[in-house]
Amino acid sequence: MTFPLALLHPVADLRWTGFSVHPSTVIGLAAIGAWYLWSARRGDAGEAGGAGSPRPAASPRPSPSPLQRVSFFAGLLVIFLSLNGPVHDLSDYYLFSAHMVQHLLLTLIMPPLLLLGTPGWMLEPLLRPRPVAAVARLVTRPIAAYALFNVTVAAWHVPALYNSAVAHHEVHIAQHLMFMATAMLMWWPLLSPLPKLPRLPYPGQLLYCFLMSVPMTVVAVYIAMADNLLYPGYASAPRLWGISPMLDQHIGGLIMWVPGGLFFYAVMTVVFFKWSQHQQDDEAGAQVDWRPA
Repeated sequence: MTFPLALLHPVADLRWTGFSVHPSTVIGLAAIGAWYLWSARRGDAGEAGGAGSPRPAASPRPSPSPLQRVSFFAGLLVIFLSLNGPVHDLSDYYLFSAHMVQHLLLTLIMPPLLLLGTPGWMLEPLLRPRPVAAVARLVTRPIAAYALFNVTVAAWHVPALYNSAVAHHEVHIAQHLMFMATAMLMWWPLLSPLPKLPRLPYPGQLLYCFLMSVPMTVVAVYIAMADNLLYPGYASAPRLWGISPMLDQHIGGLIMWVPGGLFFYAVMTVVFFKWSQHQQDDEAGAQVDWRPA
């Protein structure tokens, strides 16, 4: 089964001097950014007791710190650069390996930036409806978050589904949205900003990160070791830098295998040092003699 590029992508054009922009992504990101700034202002007003409805002292709304704001908007920038410009053009029209880079950006880099940049109180209004809160409690549990993300990634790399995403723009959009949504859930047990939907304790985080490296490695090995072309939609694309379709597929599998599989070992290292520091702080606090002189 072949996928003629001229039929699938009649405007395929790698722009080295320009920057392709898709208005739908700009509108969506602008709306998210506006919501964040509006919520931050509400937090400022509530903390200061403005707008005629001061916040109780027991439930402050601290404004996002400068570092949080940088983190959140860096996450939006990652989405923008992944879905526009050369990364988008290479991944959509030319190289399967570029598509793997795009997916790693959307699942491993963007979600932690957004979660680290979002104070928990900003998300609390979303959980006020009981059905929403019930679903949120279910899907952010470690086992559910783990399963939803990895099943989604594995399913979309089945050749029939992946080739359908390459051939149909609407399916491709659904693929990216599912990757981003389940990636946010996958990161939740590690970076949850909400006490109501808590993070795993540090030992659980270490085990979770180790287990996260396994499914992506299995999918990557399946792609990298395949002896036939799994995704023929790229076979008819103009060749870049002398990379054949088969070599492109193997490179894509290796990108998913090495950076994607080993990424969580780096996260495990961070979690381990945070756990060690937490234990040291607890020991130091226990040694303080609070008795009056």
